Amino acid sequence: MLERCESAQERFNGVHQLIDRWLNERRKLVMAYAAVIDQQNNPKRGPQKEFCQVLVDYVSAGHFGIYEQLNQEAQAFNDKRGLALAETIYPRINVITEAALAFNDHCDGKAHRPDCEKLAGEFKKLGALLDERFELEDCLIEVLHSAHKQKEAAQV
Repeated sequence: MLERCESAQERFNGVHQLIDRWLNERRKLVMAYAAVIDQQNNPKRGPQKEFCQVLVDYVSAGHFGIYEQLNQEAQAFNDKRGLALAETIYPRINVITEAALAFNDHCDGKAHRPDCEKLAGEFKKLGALLDERFELEDCLIEVLHSAHKQKEAAQV
């Protein structure tokens, strides 16, 4: 998962500050995920709480900033193919977001609870969902943003 994150950051780095910051947040999310995995044999509340905070920040930034900007850019370039792709991808991203928020609601902001330790299976499922989400987001960035930058450069 971390390798894919780094690869995406290299591919899209410098394309746009907002996307760059978001990809940096993705990297923090992956690192926070790894920290929770590392501490599972010796449960502590800190890594789990940090993961949940970064998780909510990351999914919120996507829904309330990045996706909207990508759609506006596609509309500005009259990119029907990109907009159709977004309509196909966004519902799946929404399902993953709901799973992420449900996980957060179950674990974050509460005193250390025994049932949170039992969430290892759910945590791994969430990791797989996040990995899928990253792939979908990379596709959106590639189609809805990078392609437009190439068109923009060709017009100059």
